[in-house]
Amino acid sequence: MSLQTKVELGRRGLMSILSSPSGAGKTTLSRRLLEKYQSAPAHEAIVMSVSVTTRPMRPGEVDGRDYFFMSPAKFQDMAHKNQLLEYARVFDHQYGTPAAFVRDHIVKGIDVLFDIDWQGTRQLAEENRADLISVFILPPSLEELERRLRERAQDSEETVKKRMEKAKAEISHWREYDYVLINQDLDHTLQKIDVILKAERLKRVRQEGLPSFVAEL
Repeated sequence: MSLQTKVELGRRGLMSILSSPSGAGKTTLSRRLLEKYQSAPAHEAIVMSVSVTTRPMRPGEVDGRDYFFMSPAKFQDMAHKNQLLEYARVFDHQYGTPAAFVRDHIVKGIDVLFDIDWQGTRQLAEENRADLISVFILPPSLEELERRLRERAQDSEETVKKRMEKAKAEISHWREYDYVLINQDLDHTLQKIDVILKAERLKRVRQEGLPSFVAEL
């Protein structure tokens, strides 16, 4: 092989999970990570997994962009037909991940980003562990988390209290994740997530063209 020959190896896409208690920053971090890679070459592409949910649409949300909003009956039908990679009940509503969308992108070498909780992460890991990396985002403190929830003014006092109680339960699952980051500063946390993503893409098991390349050396 000539020294001038550019070696390009194909790779399998990643299921990249970001989890955190509500208000700890995972949604903002997900959005900024997608913005960072929106003009990236094909081998670095990353897309957001759009979940299905039975909860009502919030102001400013768009069906098909933020979530696929559907009835409980339709949701149960998808679950019974094994069309969801994972699903869970959160605050009296169901959330799930459509299987076809994710698998199509993974095969093409495109990473899929997930904004899901520990229950969804555990379900995905049961059958997709080789394709999955998981990052848990911690707040600097529970006091700061509560301040952020109140500052965004989207929820009632009762809902804020529920979210704080749920946050303590969610944080207890931090050991189940591959990486754990404390989100004190969004820019620094985003840089760390980017480093993790780039390193995981380079793992031997994800470079699909590597065996044939080595065999020809």
